[in-house]
Parts: sequence; structure tokens; C-alpha cells
Amino acid sequence: MRWLWWMGRLLLALVGLVLLLGVGGWFWLRGATLPQHAGRLALKGLSAPVELNRTAEGVLHIKAQTDADAFFALGVAHAQDRLWQMEFQRRVGAGRLSEVLGKATLAQDRFLRTWGFYRAAEQAYGGLGSEARAVVDAYVAGINAYLTTNPPLPLEFRLLGFRPEPWKPADVLVWAKMMSYDLSGNWRSELQRLQWAAQGMSPERMARLKPPYPSDAPTVLQAEDFQQPPPPRPDGESARTLLSLAQHLPRALHLPAEPMARASNNWVIGGGRTVSGKPLLANDPHLGLGAPSVWYLVHMEAPGYKAIGSSFPGLPAVVIGRNERIGWGVTTVGADVQDLYIMEEAPGGYRYKGRVEPWRIRTEVIRVKGEPDVTLRVRESRYGPVINDVVSNPGARPLSLRWTSLDATDRTIEAFLGIARAQNWAQFKAALALYNAPSQNFVYADVDGNIGYMAPARFPIRRPGHSGLMPVPGDGNWDWQGYLPQDQWPQVYNPKEGFIVTANNKVTPPNYPHPISLEWEEPYRAERIRQLILSKEKLSPEDMVAMQQDLTSLLFREFKPVLEALNPLSENARGWKARLLAWDGVMRAEQTEPTVFQAWYTELTRLPSKEVGQEFWEQPRYLLEAMRQGDPACRTSDTQTCLDFAALALDRALDRLGNPPRWGEIHRATFPHAILTNVAPLNRLADRAVPHGGDRYTLNRASYDPSTFKMTVGSSYRHILDFADLERSLFIHPMGQSGALLSGDYDSLLKKWATGQYLPMRMGETRFKTRQTLEPLR
Repeated sequence: MRWLWWMGRLLLALVGLVLLLGVGGWFWLRGATLPQHAGRLALKGLSAPVELNRTAEGVLHIKAQTDADAFFALGVAHAQDRLWQMEFQRRVGAGRLSEVLGKATLAQDRFLRTWGFYRAAEQAYGGLGSEARAVVDAYVAGINAYLTTNPPLPLEFRLLGFRPEPWKPADVLVWAKMMSYDLSGNWRSELQRLQWAAQGMSPERMARLKPPYPSDAPTVLQAEDFQQPPPPRPDGESARTLLSLAQHLPRALHLPAEPMARASNNWVIGGGRTVSGKPLLANDPHLGLGAPSVWYLVHMEAPGYKAIGSSFPGLPAVVIGRNERIGWGVTTVGADVQDLYIMEEAPGGYRYKGRVEPWRIRTEVIRVKGEPDVTLRVRESRYGPVINDVVSNPGARPLSLRWTSLDATDRTIEAFLGIARAQNWAQFKAALALYNAPSQNFVYADVDGNIGYMAPARFPIRRPGHSGLMPVPGDGNWDWQGYLPQDQWPQVYNPKEGFIVTANNKVTPPNYPHPISLEWEEPYRAERIRQLILSKEKLSPEDMVAMQQDLTSLLFREFKPVLEALNPLSENARGWKARLLAWDGVMRAEQTEPTVFQAWYTELTRLPSKEVGQEFWEQPRYLLEAMRQGDPACRTSDTQTCLDFAALALDRALDRLGNPPRWGEIHRATFPHAILTNVAPLNRLADRAVPHGGDRYTLNRASYDPSTFKMTVGSSYRHILDFADLERSLFIHPMGQSGALLSGDYDSLLKKWATGQYLPMRMGETRFKTRQTLEPLR
């Protein structure tokens, strides 16, 4: 038996050796991939030492002696903590993913090259003012100076086997273009209506399927803010022309899918409605969730620039935040700044105003890892690129895209630099005068007690009859007539109501003279914010926290009468109908009622009509009207009315769920890594998920994939500014400050974010975990 004893000892020794090697490998890999955050780092390009200090949560504080050095240091810090994210982003914008990922991303690269994001970024850099160009140059110099130190590279570079190239100014500005694309989706909506027209659908049916914004729903601005008469009604000429043109188009225009709708909340409350007598400002932009976070928390201090808030890795600015006197927040307006033009081809080009103009031809060469290069020939008209050339669709008329983000000049980065320096409303407005896209609802407050709102953008002026809802002929008769001047942008300063609310709802009241968009987010979040503001005479910062965490679903309250009216088909459905009617409609993660309601709503949207399809799960007002008044889309061999279909949908939902789990068990906020989420078992190292309440229409937004219930869109950043004492302000974002997989700061903020906690948003006295000094390399 002694040999068994020896075998046991040997096996134990081998296990110990494996563990030792594993632990040693782990520490070696950490050391080989994590950046230096302490001590001194000498870099060429600095004019004087800069302090880079980080709190225990990883929040970065930069203190520099010149503005240029501050932005240089921001480039260094972003590269230290988010180098792979920045690399991935610039490759997306430039259409160069296939160089490192192979043919799997070729279709995406072709699409992005066709639109010409990187070319637009190069043009934008050339049109910047000298001060803004100096900021971009300093930021790029900081990234490149850091790369010359041969720093530890993130694990992704090692796995894919390449090193980052030096950065260029267009690499910085191209991500702003991609964010503009992400927040602009009108082109896709135009295509959908064009497809409907090709199927012979009437304009009246289109309006029923995609109903206009409710006339009694809240708008950001109030009627008393404008005294001009309403604009003339469209004469229908555009719709009639397009219905004729559509007969000559294919029934299917297969273009890459539009990103999932993005949204956000912000509001500002004047001192007359607060406990302190000073304004409160809250903001939480809703974007797609991922690992790492899209945001990076930073405080920058230099002689001409002092601000704290959230930055985008890859961009040199505090995008959302405050300085010592003012603060701001942003949400997407959803302005219609895109139009598709149907071009008529002719020998040698296309017809425009009775003559033939030649196409401008751009040749793009896409390198593909392990494959031959792919050459792409992009046609452009005077409107912009022909976007449907990316697909093989013989016989299709060319669709040329006109979009403000592809304009030759774009000084949006200058606007963000200017608002962080602004000291009052006049300077804030002056900075926004340079803003191009994407259009954002900016709310404003200052230490003097003023509040304000402005929606800056290049808003196209269209000719009467052109609604912007469908493509128009590219014959010169439907060209834009210029842009709205700033004094006609939606704006208000110290409104009579004493507060301003934006939640991607309609911005303008009926008497506003310019139709900046005809498509808006549903009003549920805006209505809920107003309910909560008006529920108290005076509000505190704690009330702002409660509002950002609010899980009350007005969607459920809207559909509750449908539940009351339906006749369940089974005993199980009858029991759940009673439970849902007794429920308060708060989408708590620990309850099962939200699970059953959301499953029923999802099944309810699966109307059998090919005309409608499941894309209408985000059209609740159409569904609600169908349930109330009936609709032919509900008819099947088993159902005659929409209420019949609603009863069948409840049984299907319960069959799908089996024993219904708690909402947070299947509705989890998911943070996938852009690349490694598809690589097992590395996705276990890279991805994160946490239980989460809410739905698409709660203030604590929690949009999900209807096929899996996984939460894919939520609050990507939150801040609450208290103008009674700005140092008591709060902010947070999910995941962590680092993008390095093995860093303790990779997901250190996730639990705080998920449980409604915040970090102090302080510029002043702060305890630091690490201190680093960047020094000029002599």
C-alpha cells in the first residue's frame, strides 16, 4: 500500500506545480498587459511636468501647467487604460477591421468605406480652427508619445498578433462621426417607408403603423416660448411622386441593419423648485452596453481648461460634465438631418436639373487578413455616397445619402471644448454655435441660478412638400435650402415653468415654425419625469437619485386596460391576468410579474401580418390602438379580433416561460466584449452580466432583445449636479475605468452602478490611490 501513498504525494505535487505555474502565468500576464500608473514617466512632447492621479475607483485627475500639456496627458491616460478600445474604434470608423480580423468583418468594412466616415473625419480636421487643431494635435501627440515607450499592450493585441500604428488626427475625429451615425437613423426609416410604398401601402396606412407624436404628450419647449404661426401643411406632392417611382424599385433593399434605437434622459430644475434654492441638473445617456464602458471619468485642470465629467476614450474633451460655474447634460434630439435621394442614371452619370452630371468615383482598397485585397468602387453624387452600391441588387435605382455629418466642415469638437470653458449662458450659446451633429438636447445650469436649454445642429431647410420621411428624386427639385440659423434653433432660458425635461420626446410645441423632425421617441419617460418633478413642491439631490433609478413602467399602465378586456384561454392565463391587474407596474428585478408582462407584450408584437412583422415591438401606440379599435394585422385562422390575438399571446407567453422566473434572472444587463464575446472560453474572462429591472420605457432604461430578454441598452453614464455646492455632485458609469481584462478596475464600478450608487464628482481635495508624474523627455 506504500506505493499508493507515494502516488498520492506525487499527484499532490503535480497539482501544486500546475497551480504554481497558473498563478505565476497569471501574474506574468498581468505584468505584461497592465500599464504603469505610479512613479515617473518621461515623454517627448511635454513642455512641463503633469500630474496624473487616480482615485481608488480609478477616476483620473489631470493637473497641467498648459492646456496643450493637459490634452497631451489625456491622450496618454486614455491610451494607458483604453488602448484596445481606441484601436477597435478607429478601425471601425476607417473600415479597417478586416486587416486584423479577416473576412468575417469584410461586409462591415465595405459598408463603412462606402459611407466615407474616415474621409469625412479628415476633412473635418482640415476645417477646424487653430485652437481646436492644436488640442487634437496635442492629444494625438500624447497617444503616440506613450506608444514610443514600448508599453505593455492589452491582451487583445497579443491574441490578434499586431501592434498599434501611430495615431493621426482623423483617428480621433472619426469616432465622433461613428457616434453621430449611431444616434442618427432616419435613413433607415426612409427605406422602410419606401419598401411599404413599393408594396402599394397608402400614406394613411403608414401613418397608422408609425403614428405621429401624440398631440397631448409633453414637448421639451412650451407653446409660450414661441409666438410664430405654424408652418404650412405638406401638399402631398412628394408622396404621390414617390409612389410612382417606387413601382420601379425592387421590393427589398437589403442594407445593413440600423443600430438599436438609442435614447437618454436629462432634466434641469430651477432654484424655485429645489430645497436649496439652487438648480439641480441630472443626465443619463442611454447607449448600447459593452465591455469596457463607452465613457471614461476625468477631471482636467489647466490655466484655460478646468472641467470634470465624462469623456470618450479617443476624443480630447469632457463631453458631459461641469466646470466651476456651469454644468450641462445631453440627450439625443432625433433631428432629421439625413435624406435619401433616388437618382436617375444616365450614360456617363446621373440626371440633375435636366443635365447629366458625372459620378464622383472613390476607390477604396480593403486589406483582408489571410485573403487578397478587396477593391471597392464608391459612387458619389452631389448629395453624397450611393449607399446601396454595397449590395448586389441588379436593377435598383441608386440611393444617394445627404447627411450633415458628411459635410466638408464639422467643428463639433470645438463646440465641446468651448462649453467646458464657458462661464455663463452667453458663452455657452456661443460655443454651441459651432455644433454640427449629432443633434443633442443640451440642458444648462449655473451657480447664479439660471437654467436653459438649446438643441444645436445643422437643421436642413426643406422645401414645402418634402417631409423628410421618404426618399425623394435626386433631380434637383428637392435639394435643401440651407440650414436654420442659431437664433431659430429650439432654445429657452429660465422658462416660466421653472424646469426643463428632455427624454428624446418631441422638442417643439405646435407653434414652432420649423419641422426639425416628424419622428420622436415615445413620451413615456418624459411623462414620468414630469410626474415626479410635479409630485413635490421642493426637490433635493436625493430625489434626483430616486428618479434616475425609477422602474415604474408607463407602458404597463397603458396596456393594463387591454389586460382587463381580454378573455384568457386557460386557467393559468386567468390566474396570471388577475396577478398582473393587482400589480403596481414597477419593473423590479426580484419579481415575476414583470417577466410575464414583458413576455406577453413581446408575443403581442408578433402579429401574423407580413405587412407588420416583429419590428413593431417598438411601436406600442400602434399596438394599443389596434387592441382598442381592431386591425386586419391581427386576423389569423384562430383569431378574428386583436383582443382574441392578445388572449392567444398571453397563453403563448406562459408556454414560452414555463415556470416564470424572476425578471432579473432572465433580464440581465449584458456587457459583451466587442471581439472576445465570440471566443470561448475567453468570453468568460471578458464579458459581464448583472440582474437588472426596468424596461425600454422606464427612467432607469433597460431595453432588451425580445428573443432572449437580455438587456442590451441602458444608462451608460449618470450624473447629478448640485449647484448649491458643486463639489457634492455625483457621477458613475458601468464596468470600470480600465479596459485591461486583468485589471482590478475592469469591472470595479459595475456593482455600484447596478445597485444605484454613485461616486463623488469632486475637483477639490481628493484622496488618490496612485500618483504619476509625466515629465518632458530632454
